[in-house]
Amino acid sequence: MRILVTGARGKVGAATIDRLLSAGHEVTAVDRLPPVYERAGPVRYVQADLTDAGHAAAVLPGHDGVVHTAAIPSPVKNPPHEIFANNLMATFHTLEAAERSGVGRFVHLSSETVPGFCYPKRYFHARYAPIDEGHPIAPQDTYALTKWFGEQLMDAAVARSDITAVSIRPTWVQWEGNIERNVGPIVRARGADESASFWSYVVVDDLAELIASAVTGDVIGHEVLYAAAADTANGLPLHDLVRRHFGDEVELRPVPRPDASGISCAKAEKLFGWTPQRSWRDLLDAEGRLLPEARDRLAGGATAVQRGLAAIS
Repeated sequence: MRILVTGARGKVGAATIDRLLSAGHEVTAVDRLPPVYERAGPVRYVQADLTDAGHAAAVLPGHDGVVHTAAIPSPVKNPPHEIFANNLMATFHTLEAAERSGVGRFVHLSSETVPGFCYPKRYFHARYAPIDEGHPIAPQDTYALTKWFGEQLMDAAVARSDITAVSIRPTWVQWEGNIERNVGPIVRARGADESASFWSYVVVDDLAELIASAVTGDVIGHEVLYAAAADTANGLPLHDLVRRHFGDEVELRPVPRPDASGISCAKAEKLFGWTPQRSWRDLLDAEGRLLPEARDRLAGGATAVQRGLAAIS
């Protein structure tokens, strides 16, 4: 397939490019950062600002599928109006251009924040654990709103056209380059810290595999699904953690293993046969420090993220 990946210089976009290349697909990479004006790498790179409808219309034709990862990835480090304008309009223009260009499949990177309890201005928490796609949605922050509106754009597009769409809600995305900083303190906390998403995370290599399955797999209409690692970010039993921090306010639902993630990926497994294979334990030791083999991959530029970035430079 000829697949266009937006947000190509981000960790998710880069790892997805690496996965798609390994599967033999032809990839076009798109991002706002300037290209390198030298001999081209194995992936065609196009500088484009997808908040501009003309840019989106120029880069979409000729592709069979789109993986849309481009976004400001958090509600806390940019002004709300900038997050809203960038994320929502980039999704809108890219989807519109895909539909008009006859692109058959659109994979939209949504977010675990869509239900609203990750960044609420007025606190509330999830009603049950593990969280799944049936949980009520009530986002308050601008970032979660743009991702939720993006899902609604997918609904509208598949209702009016032959395009099919998958919205993936990844939880906290980790790789060798950030997991020690992010998950290391959680490991060392030994369950003392509270978590809005119930100690969930996902390793980017696993997420990239799900994205590749979503853009090439057999699906109709628009499906929304979560992506998370199989275990909690501290390796402790989920039910015990939830009771410790939330008491009886959160309904406990069955889990496949004691230390199961706070987010269920049963739908991803049902639709695409996807089950996460990687854990923080593959990258960190019991004290949350990067394992030597992971450190060596990072130093040698041998991670999925680094390989993807190298392919577009």
